[in-house]
Amino acid sequence: MFTGIVEEVGTIKSINRGQHSAVLTVRAKTVLEGTRIGDSIAVNGICLTVRQLFPDGFAADVMHETLNRSALAQLSVGSAVNLERAMPANGRFGGHIVAGHVDGIGRIANIRKDDTAVWYTIHADPAILRYVVEKGSITVDGISLTVAAVEPTGFAVSTIPHTVRQTNLHQRHKGDFVNLETDVVGKYIEKLLQPEAPKQNTLTKEMLLRCGF
Repeated sequence: MFTGIVEEVGTIKSINRGQHSAVLTVRAKTVLEGTRIGDSIAVNGICLTVRQLFPDGFAADVMHETLNRSALAQLSVGSAVNLERAMPANGRFGGHIVAGHVDGIGRIANIRKDDTAVWYTIHADPAILRYVVEKGSITVDGISLTVAAVEPTGFAVSTIPHTVRQTNLHQRHKGDFVNLETDVVGKYIEKLLQPEAPKQNTLTKEMLLRCGF
């Protein structure tokens, strides 16, 4: 479980690609503190498990499903990535509930300055936008952000200077792909409200006769 409050910006040191998977090596510093092999670190909002630790970074496996659903496949050596360790039980909950399970990708359609703020308009598929609500929470590349506006083809977020400086947002450009995770609460509510399929009645005359009725 994460909060979407980025701890540091790391750098992709190497990418070893297999047929359907990859191993990422990330150069980092802050997120190494207290981290052990098997721990979880969110890389651009994707929960990855540390398989190796180095003095200047860590390595993690990226499975086929993750590559298909996220923008990790767009990364290259030298790419800046947002990093966050899993939230400790006694830590501050500064963002919102982030599972690190990306729903899909979006594409930055526009970036504009508004006094000190920077607005990012992101286009996404309808399957993602159905869970995006104005003033609700969304995770963009692992950053907990508040939705400022929702449009038919996407949504917009207004970011403060601190967020832009402390994350890889300052390196983002129009046309870049980003990982998106919508608020998990909405997905659970939708699932609970869906009517269950009627269960098939297995009680038959033949079964009753076999049981001596």
